[in-house]
Amino acid sequence: MEYKDYYKVLGVERTASADEIKKAYRKLVRQYHPDVSKHKDADAKTKEINEAYDVLGDAEKRAAYDELGRGYRPGQEFRPPPDWGSQFDFNGAEGHDFFSDLFAHVGRRGRAGGGAGMGGSGGFRMAGEDIHASIAIDLRDAYQGASRTVTLRVPEQDASGRTVTRDKTLSVTIPKGITPGQQLRMKGQGHPGIGGGPAGDLYLEVQLNPDARYRLEGANVYENVPVTPWEAALGASISVPTPSGPVEVTVPPGSQSGRKLRLKGRGIPAAQQGDLYLILDVVLPPASSERARELYQAMARDLAFNPRERIGV
Repeated sequence: MEYKDYYKVLGVERTASADEIKKAYRKLVRQYHPDVSKHKDADAKTKEINEAYDVLGDAEKRAAYDELGRGYRPGQEFRPPPDWGSQFDFNGAEGHDFFSDLFAHVGRRGRAGGGAGMGGSGGFRMAGEDIHASIAIDLRDAYQGASRTVTLRVPEQDASGRTVTRDKTLSVTIPKGITPGQQLRMKGQGHPGIGGGPAGDLYLEVQLNPDARYRLEGANVYENVPVTPWEAALGASISVPTPSGPVEVTVPPGSQSGRKLRLKGRGIPAAQQGDLYLILDVVLPPASSERARELYQAMARDLAFNPRERIGV
């Protein structure tokens, strides 16, 4: 008998990861499946692809195959070790396909992953692949929740069984408290299945639209708040716009730029509630008038303040 190189069948290296093998299998089975392929040997090719994946897609079977085929090349005359058949209750009887029969006895627990299998009528069924995309929202949407409409280009089979691409418009609900990086799963909105298999899912990763005023660290929100020199020096009560609405904040006397005021529980209302940090930014009024210059001159004369004194200047 000839040695079957299952790695060559799937077009992957012998060092390929389980995920690479799975992706190669899905690509090939879609290409050669008799329902969609015009290839004259589509049935035989699909059977060969399924046989290869049945072995390489199962860790135990793959390990046994690698050990069995060590040193062999595709098409080379293959003579299995005399004790291999007995290890797996396979007698190597004439008329059997040694490879497919042998590995049917390895890893008898079976393999449920991969979304592929035989349907009740004996036809091949495979679940559709998942689609991964992103959706951008405003920070206010994360606080309050929102509804968005997204349009995706997705493949589907037409009446003749050909794969075509069309626009699919979906309504997406943004839940209150979601944070960037989280994914929204839309069941059954991925690629269609083959042979009546279930469609895959759509996963939308949430991203935040840029906003110069805010930055995030998890569910915590940081906001820069400009204040006047007298508000910082004397203390004041000021109104600050926040993603959840305006709030009244007390600026402590003697505040400097960079001081953080923590508003507990005012961050993104996630499962673990975030906080809102207001970072004070003292802004000087411009000396654009004669009166303004006089006031600055009076401050320079009367306060005798040297901000570089602490560094020895």
